[in-house]
This record gives sequence, C-alpha cells and structure tokens, in this order.
Amino acid sequence: QVRVEEFGGGSVQIGGSLRLSCKVSGLTFGAFGMGWWRQSPGKEREGISWISASGDNTVYRDSVKGRFTISRDNAKNTHYLQMDSLEVEDTAMYYCAADLRAPREMTGWGYPGYFGEGTQVTVSS
Repeated sequence: QVRVEEFGGGSVQIGGSLRLSCKVSGLTFGAFGMGWWRQSPGKEREGISWISASGDNTVYRDSVKGRFTISRDNAKNTHYLQMDSLEVEDTAMYYCAADLRAPREMTGWGYPGYFGEGTQVTVSS
C-alpha cells in the first residue's frame, strides 16, 4: 500500500521561507517522478513542480519559478520543496504527488498516481 505523507506547512510572512517534505513508502521511490501540487480556496488543484526519478530534471509552473526549488533524497524516500520569497498568492493547501509524470506542453499537468493529504501554507502581510 502506497503511503504519502507531507510535513512542514505553516504560517509565514510575505518574503519568508518554508520547506515542505514528503515521505513516500510502498513503492520503489527512486523509479518514479515526484512533485508538488497546490490548491487555493475557490481554485482548482494545480501542479507546481516536478522532479525526475533521478533528480536530474525539474519543471516548475511559471508562478513559482525562481522562488521554489524541488529536490529529492532517494536514500530516504523523501522529496522536498524549498519555498522562498513567499507571496500572499502562495497561500494554499500543498499536496505531495507521487508517481508523477513531467508536464507536457500540449496536455499540461497530468494527475499523479498518488496524492498526500495535504499541508496548509499561509502567507500573510
């Protein structure tokens, strides 16, 4: 049974930083792409970052590019999202995504095989 657990959400002021972690068990972690999605109130859930199985390749949604960094440690079955220069618009529930393919130009972000339950990130002025 695949288990996906997020850690590290919380409240921060504009310009601050947070680091999210996601531990995945029940699958061969190093064989799958991973990523992060988020959902703001009243909006659809959207993919924001993806990392390849090896960690050599990453993709970011334009709205977070240059501010967020995704990484992974295959030895720990864990991947991370470092979020810097946070903005009020980043306030959302953040979901870890396991077994995620890279977004494609024509079709966009496909849903992952597994989501975690989510962790809230709130950015205030």
